[in-house]
Amino acid sequence: MERNVALIALFAALIALLGLVPKIDLVSGVPITAQSMGVMMAGIILGAKRGFLAGALLLALVAVGLPLLAGGRGGLGVFVGPTAGFAIGFPFAAFAAGWLMERMKAPIAISAFVSALFGGVVVLYAMGIVGMSLVLGKSLSEAALLSTPFLIGDVIKAAVTALVTDQLARLRPGAVLSRNASR
Repeated sequence: MERNVALIALFAALIALLGLVPKIDLVSGVPITAQSMGVMMAGIILGAKRGFLAGALLLALVAVGLPLLAGGRGGLGVFVGPTAGFAIGFPFAAFAAGWLMERMKAPIAISAFVSALFGGVVVLYAMGIVGMSLVLGKSLSEAALLSTPFLIGDVIKAAVTALVTDQLARLRPGAVLSRNASR
């Protein structure tokens, strides 16, 4: 139990830490950051449930005002801005990545890459695009078009996540908890 709590807190901190990587702001108001890679890693390494909880913990801390999102953003205002859908999507993206990783039987690097793309791109973008559409008053297709500059970077983040996960599994067998969901 204590180990799970520590891992959830550690990965929430990792997601926050990756927000310190300098962001690049786009016209849409949604910045390019490394935080989505932390979300991918949380799900893929911890598994669906713990990954979800790591993302939810981060959002709870942001909601109470801690400046843990890219650019030092925090507080309830984050949840009504153009990035709201992406932020709210963090726990769901981690869950989706972990859920798929737990079920895939391919080698770890391949499973991690596909799972990271599924959670960190498909699920996260779906929520982010809906949020952008609502906040910016754009159609879903217009909001999706505003998200296209992020795709190449997120595919690269998924590849880095897969490489890190593969190396972690080689160096510390059993450390990729999503491969053993009962842990």
